[in-house]
Amino acid sequence: MISWPSAAETLNETGTSDIVLVCEHASNHIPEAYANLGLRASDVARHIGWDIGAANVTRRLSALLDAPAYLATCSRLLIDLNRPLDAPSSIVTRSEDTDIPGNKYLAEAEIVRRREHLFMPFHQTISDHLDARQRQNRPTRFVSIHSFTPVFLGTPRTWQGGVLFDQAQAFGRDLVARLAASGLKVGANVPYQSDRAEDYGVPIHGDDRGIPAVLIEIRNDLIDHDDGAALWAKHLADALRA
Repeated sequence: MISWPSAAETLNETGTSDIVLVCEHASNHIPEAYANLGLRASDVARHIGWDIGAANVTRRLSALLDAPAYLATCSRLLIDLNRPLDAPSSIVTRSEDTDIPGNKYLAEAEIVRRREHLFMPFHQTISDHLDARQRQNRPTRFVSIHSFTPVFLGTPRTWQGGVLFDQAQAFGRDLVARLAASGLKVGANVPYQSDRAEDYGVPIHGDDRGIPAVLIEIRNDLIDHDDGAALWAKHLADALRA
């Protein structure tokens, strides 16, 4: 028997901000029945298991902005909440340089179980909130918080952060400019590109609804401690308020 937590942790749902925060990789929790998918605990604690520091930044930013926030409660190694269900990276068998034994040769019933307990209820919770805002004619901007590694497969990354976007060009580029003006080394669509084939939150909850939507990436060595997370939350709050 698998003990599933609620798929989404909801913070400040009645917050007054026009910002709606989402953190799809907030947790590295894996229910005990999965035995860490055959991995060591130290592997699950790495970036492959979650976005280190992202949840801390999201919680602080929610408080600073008085914004609702939705955080994942399980590891993306079970199923990635920011990938389309038909993407190869939805349930990975290898992440970075690490094989994921518990994800190999999955039965269709297991794939469906993870979708039904994690992916679908997480996104339904967000959709319900956005629907309610739309009925109330409330202005809305969608902001997803993520983090990335300083080194990826041996290649250093010098960016401190990035703002990923597709249709929300004005919102995205203005946010990049405001963060850069505060002295941060931040770029547009770095270290990744916004891609409908590999992203879910921004295109589905943002672009398809006509809601300005961006994904914020922060290098995780800058937010893996409270002081850094607090500083980045302040930078983001200042930029988003402006």
